[in-house]
Amino acid sequence: MWISPHAEEFFGCLAPLLASKEVNAMRQWRHHFSVTCYEHSLFVAYMAYRIAQRFGWDCRAAARAGLLHDLYLYDPADRNAHPGNQCLDHPVFALRNAQALCPDLSEGEANAIVSHMFPLAVHLPRSRVAIAVNLADKLCATIEVAQLYRIIPLRRRLMARVGCC
Repeated sequence: MWISPHAEEFFGCLAPLLASKEVNAMRQWRHHFSVTCYEHSLFVAYMAYRIAQRFGWDCRAAARAGLLHDLYLYDPADRNAHPGNQCLDHPVFALRNAQALCPDLSEGEANAIVSHMFPLAVHLPRSRVAIAVNLADKLCATIEVAQLYRIIPLRRRLMARVGCC
């Protein structure tokens, strides 16, 4: 039991996505300080999965949307890579890329991806999956920005499982 008794189920939900070149491309971009977009997204996916599990919501959809919520696939530090404000625009790019990668993306997963920056962005979370991803993203971003992830064994074990760190 390295993360939780549900770790195999969690990774089973994400196996095809974790093997994709698009998701693995997120390893190359920094997101919050020394945390890559891939690490952040995997952490969000796990936390959203656990929130959904706790409330009896769709765990698979929460994990998938959590992993794909920042699939914008460009360097956010490069001002020429995206028009406008990165904070407000990247959910739209992430949704477009997620829909290209997963033609079976559900409406709840799509809403979770495009609304994960609520209340900063205009899209409202309209599903339980979106609420789980939104809460998980805020929690994980706070942990990363405050650099508390260094003292959280859960995150280290999660990253070790996928070959990060």
